[in-house]
Amino acid sequence: MTDTELPELPRGIALAWGVAANPQRGPKREMSVEKIVEAAVELADAEGIGAVSMAAVASRLGFTPMSLYRYVTAKDDLLLLMQEEATGLPPARLMEAEGWRAKLMALYQEQVQLYLRHPWMLSLPITGSPITPNSSAWLDAGLAALEDTALSAEERMATALAVTGHARWCGIVQAGYTEQSRGSGLAPEEVAAREASLFDRVITAAEFPALRRAIEDQVFLSEADPFRFAMERTLDGVAAYIAALDRGEPHAEPSEWITLDPAEIAGDRRLKEAQKAVREAEKTLRAARKVERQALIDARERLARARKSG
Repeated sequence: MTDTELPELPRGIALAWGVAANPQRGPKREMSVEKIVEAAVELADAEGIGAVSMAAVASRLGFTPMSLYRYVTAKDDLLLLMQEEATGLPPARLMEAEGWRAKLMALYQEQVQLYLRHPWMLSLPITGSPITPNSSAWLDAGLAALEDTALSAEERMATALAVTGHARWCGIVQAGYTEQSRGSGLAPEEVAAREASLFDRVITAAEFPALRRAIEDQVFLSEADPFRFAMERTLDGVAAYIAALDRGEPHAEPSEWITLDPAEIAGDRRLKEAQKAVREAEKTLRAARKVERQALIDARERLARARKSG
């Protein structure tokens, strides 16, 4: 590729931007990319992403699968367009909040709600930066909120991505609880109570002392929002960093991406076997320590009985 050549847009992205060529044949009056995507989103909202197939969407619209393929040529393109449709544009009112921090918190909260409305989005793989219009608009809003700060371009991007990451993690957990509630017929607080009781049964102070203390402090029954707490503390750190920049302190040194060792990526058979052996050894060690702890408890009890009888 020469310096003047540009890469061709994948069809899914071209469809999202409205620059893909329209099919020359097909039921144009009754069918469109927009109608296909709307039907697919409705299907995913009602039955989950597993229910979405070209055949199922075609049936919902009253057409054959081949009719759909004239408009959306691959299921991956359909999933991309579904995500774009469900994402929508960030509400303009979010950017009316006062100050960068309030704007980012509003974006965070709205993204969480977006995932709760369309939990199937969380099962779609992340394959790179958001290149579609609506996804780009959310990232743009995060960057725009930080434009008047002393953060560098890289630092603004990192902060905007942190907000998105917090929202996605919160969405994953909350959507999981919602699904449990729907499947079991239990209220969300009942699901939390059941989970807390399961932890209480299997977590011992000897094996997991810190987690056991957390259970006894009833953290799993608390109504506090741990995700908002984490988001607020992240923004506390950003605020402190911006304040330091305003005082004339230097920007932090940029850090490199964390990547897998090339040998890990290559899938070397001997390396995999060695790693498996390590996991098995660790499993055996945990089991041995559990036996040791129980033996220590038994020994203490025998000693106490001996002292009492003596």
